[in-house]
Amino acid sequence: MKEKEIQQFRQPDHEIDPLFINRWSPRSFIEKEVPEEVLMRVFEAARWAPSANNSQPWRFILARTKEERALFHSFIFERNLEWCKNAPVLAVLISDKQNRMDAFDSGTAWGFLSLQAIKEGLKTHAIGGFDKEKAREVLNIPEEFNIQVAIAIGYQGEKDALPEDFQARELPSNRRPLVETIFEGKYK
Repeated sequence: MKEKEIQQFRQPDHEIDPLFINRWSPRSFIEKEVPEEVLMRVFEAARWAPSANNSQPWRFILARTKEERALFHSFIFERNLEWCKNAPVLAVLISDKQNRMDAFDSGTAWGFLSLQAIKEGLKTHAIGGFDKEKAREVLNIPEEFNIQVAIAIGYQGEKDALPEDFQARELPSNRRPLVETIFEGKYK
């Protein structure tokens, strides 16, 4: 989907860089390999995310080969697997439990990753629908790490490639007005 098409669905209340508006989470991916240098730039952006006490609690486990992706497919719920199976890169974001800000900091790293992906011509889609305990077992994730989210990364495919019931949802979502998000002084 091109910038002008995205802007039909998303209008900011205040002028901001189009990068933020153009970031959305499509489900249709094509099985086109992401070059190493492009993918590493995406993760390099995540590396530079701010974190409490510079602890950088996030870690990413990647799947790029068919064999590695098959391991990830084993713990992703079937409904999500219907659309993410074509993504050439899957990742699981984990974070060190010893840092009480691990979820917040990891979310920031995910945000940086998703924005750099847009700059690289890629799309990302965070996946919450997966069996975290099976992922822990299959990927050998130590108990001292929280499992945050899985992420599909790749080049956007055509809407028609999705199962029919997903096609209607393959649009950028809007956001609530800023006046419903900010409260002056105290909550309402």
